[in-house]
Amino acid sequence: MDTSRESGKNASEKTKVLIVDDHMIVVEGIRRLVSEQEDFQVVGTASDGLEAIRQVKALKPDIVIMDIAMPNLDGIEAIHEIKKWNDRIGVIIFTMYSDPAHAVSLFRQGISGYVLKGEPIKDLLLALKAVREGGTYFSAAVNESIREHMEHLELGGGESAREIQDGVALLSIREKEVFPLLADGKSIKEIAERLSISPKTVETHKYNIMEKLGADSIADLTKIALKKKLIRL
Repeated sequence: MDTSRESGKNASEKTKVLIVDDHMIVVEGIRRLVSEQEDFQVVGTASDGLEAIRQVKALKPDIVIMDIAMPNLDGIEAIHEIKKWNDRIGVIIFTMYSDPAHAVSLFRQGISGYVLKGEPIKDLLLALKAVREGGTYFSAAVNESIREHMEHLELGGGESAREIQDGVALLSIREKEVFPLLADGKSIKEIAERLSISPKTVETHKYNIMEKLGADSIADLTKIALKKKLIRL
């Protein structure tokens, strides 16, 4: 089980960010926002999907901020190729499109965030910080469409909703406290501080929770918690 991103990056490391958008004014706005944050570093930019794929392979960013509508290759196709190359790269969509078709399609591809350009720019910063810690961040405007989709989403391994319910019932009292916090993108350190337990204990609970629920990643835990309405996007 890969936990390299789930526990967040080392506090001393800068998170490398690649910006992909065909409008330079947008790119520069994001660059300024990211550059003001001591935990993040812009390592490059791209103006279309094909260039984005090349830059990802050359620069190996931790997070890609990407628009959907771009020339040569759109964001949806580019994300498919990026995720196929390295699924651990976090992708945050930054777009004007809020329709359910885009949101659901991209969610299924494993994006970590979806922020609308019409919303305050600080929302993009919130998304960056959440993804840095292994979590997710979705605009309130696309929340409902994804939630509705979760009602029909088939969980991995062919598990039924009843089997998932039984798995949650097997969690201990403390595991039931840790589970929604993990699913909501909280870091191991944050959970430890909130519950007044050691990070090592949180890691143990995390392992047990994932085993009981048949989850392979934090993203899987998020899907289960959303389906049971234990958290909101």
